Amino acid sequence: MADGIAFSGCGDERESLLPRKSSYQRSFSHAADELKSFRSCLRWLCIDHSDSFHAAISWFVFFIFSFAVPLASHFIMSYSPSRRAYDSVVQLALSGSAALSYLSLSTFVRRHGLRRFLFLDKLRLESERVRLGYTNQLNRSFRILSVFVLPCFAGEVVYKLAWYLSGEERVPPGLFFMGNAVLAESVFAFLELASWIYRTAIFFVVCVLFRLMCYLQILRLEDFAGAFSDGANVACILRAHLRIRRELRIISHRYRIFNVYCVVIVTVSQFVTLLVTTRPSAVVNFFNAGEIALCSIGLVTGLLMCLRSAAKITHKAQAITSLAATWHVSATIDSYGEDSEVPSPETSVFVNEAGEEESEHQDSDEDDELEDAKLVSSNIHTFSFQKRQSLVTYMENNRAGITLFGFVVDRTWLHALFMIEFSLVMWLLGKTVGIS
Repeated sequence: MADGIAFSGCGDERESLLPRKSSYQRSFSHAADELKSFRSCLRWLCIDHSDSFHAAISWFVFFIFSFAVPLASHFIMSYSPSRRAYDSVVQLALSGSAALSYLSLSTFVRRHGLRRFLFLDKLRLESERVRLGYTNQLNRSFRILSVFVLPCFAGEVVYKLAWYLSGEERVPPGLFFMGNAVLAESVFAFLELASWIYRTAIFFVVCVLFRLMCYLQILRLEDFAGAFSDGANVACILRAHLRIRRELRIISHRYRIFNVYCVVIVTVSQFVTLLVTTRPSAVVNFFNAGEIALCSIGLVTGLLMCLRSAAKITHKAQAITSLAATWHVSATIDSYGEDSEVPSPETSVFVNEAGEEESEHQDSDEDDELEDAKLVSSNIHTFSFQKRQSLVTYMENNRAGITLFGFVVDRTWLHALFMIEFSLVMWLLGKTVGIS
C-alpha cells in the first residue's frame, strides 16, 4: 500500500491520513460536479432522459440514426447492389449493437442515475488512493473513447469520400435537390456519417463505462491487498472482501444482458461476414468491402475491451486468495518461530526467499502485483490460527469476479470461448474455401 494511505475496509476504526474531499461525501449530483463532462457527452448523444421532453427527443434521434437513415441508405440511396454487396451485414450489425447499447445505457441512467451507476456515491468510504485513482481514470475515459471512436470515424470519412468521388452514380436522379446532384450527395453523405458516428460512439460509450467500473474494483482490490501487510484484523478483511464481492455482483448483474448479447451480435456478424466474403462468387474490393472491415474492427475492439476488463478484474480477485493463503502460511510459521527461544531457520529462509523473489520480479506484469505484495510479519502472530484458516477457506470457496449468469469470466473462460469460435471458423472455411 502506498505511503500515507490506510486500508479503508475497517470502517471508522482507521482513517486515511489524507483529507477526504467533500465532493466524495455527497450522494447527489449537481450541474458542476465531476460528471459534468459525462452528462455533456450523453446530451450530445441524445441520451438525456431527465424529463419527458428530452426522453422523446432521445428516442426520436435514436430511431432516425439507428434505423431510418440506414434503411434509406440501403434501399433508396444505393440502387447498385454490386457496389454494396455487404451493406446489409454492416447496417444490421451496427444498428443491432447501437440498439443494445442505447437500451442498456438508458436503462442504467434512468434506474440508478449516473452517480450511483458509476459508484461515485461509494467513494466516500474508500481510501484517498482509490478516490484519486478513480477520479483520474474518470477524466481519462474521454481520451480513451476518442482513441477508439475517432480512428473509426476518420476511416469512414475517407471511405465515403472515395465512394462519392469514384465517378459512379450513387444517388438516384429522383432524389436530386433542385436537380443538383452534388447537393444531394452532400446531404446524404452527411446523414450517413452522422448515423455511423452515432451508432459507433454509443456502443463504445457503454464499453468504456464498463471498463471504468472494472477499474474502480481493481483499485479497491489493490488497496485491499495491503490489508495483509498493514496489520488489519480478520473481521475487517472479511467485511472489505464481502463489500467488494457485492459490488462485483452488482456490476455483473447490470451488464450481463449487454455482455451476452454483445458476444452474440459480434460473433454472428463476423461469421456472416466470413461467409459472404469467402463464398466462390464473392467479389471483394475496397469499395464494396471497406465498410464491412471498419464495422468489424469497431465491434471486435469494443467486445475485447469488455472481455479484457472482466477477465482482468477476475484475475485480480482470484490472486487475493493466493495472497491470503501466503499470508496465513507466513503467520503460522512466524508464530511457531516465536514460540521457540531460538529463531526458526525455516522462517528466515522463507522471509529471505520472499524478499529475493520480490526484487527479481519487481518489473513483472501488473497482473502479478497482488502476488508480490509485502507480507510484514510484525503483529501477524496475534491472529489466531482458526480465524486465519476460516478466512482462507472462505476466500477459496467464494472467489470474486465478473460473472455471466453464474459463469466466471476469467482467462479459462476466454480460452474456451476462443477455441469454440476458432473451431466454428475452421468449419465454415472448410465449407466455403475447402480448408479442412
